[in-house]
Amino acid sequence: MIDRIWARHFGTAAACFGGIGALIYVLMISVTLAQIEVVSGQVPFDMRPLGYNPQDAAALLEGLGDAGRRYYLSRQIPLDTAYPAVLALFLVSLMHWFGQWMPTRHLIRIGITISIGAALCDYSENLGIIAMIMRWPDLSVPLVYASSVATVAKSFLTTAAVTIAILIGAMAARHRFRPAT
Repeated sequence: MIDRIWARHFGTAAACFGGIGALIYVLMISVTLAQIEVVSGQVPFDMRPLGYNPQDAAALLEGLGDAGRRYYLSRQIPLDTAYPAVLALFLVSLMHWFGQWMPTRHLIRIGITISIGAALCDYSENLGIIAMIMRWPDLSVPLVYASSVATVAKSFLTTAAVTIAILIGAMAARHRFRPAT
């Protein structure tokens, strides 16, 4: 009985966090990140899954100008501060909800750990972006590379977490709807 109550709450939480996360993501992609790209003529840091080097960072920051850098800090960063937590909460809730039909929870624990790791890397990326903007034009090469590594790690871990959530969902469906023997 208690497990069914928790399962229902995880399903509701997954739906709520998924909706909020989708809204934030669409807002970032279609408004803030699009504006950053238009103003700078460069792909924003957040949208470079393979990372960037000091020359790429300098070109983006220079292309943004003062107003664009303020926009990045005042519009994109606040949205990208909420998004990693909301995405992680969505994935964790979804994995727990699917987990009610799973015979073992090992893959769920791995997926949850990776989801949290992705959020932490996203926050590290954001801190690096903030530091680069605040220090501009004095761009630190180690800071750029640290931010780039965080971007690559965020991209990899987010892809892995979503893939694991889909895999858990498929396995849960197989267990839940398998014919009785």
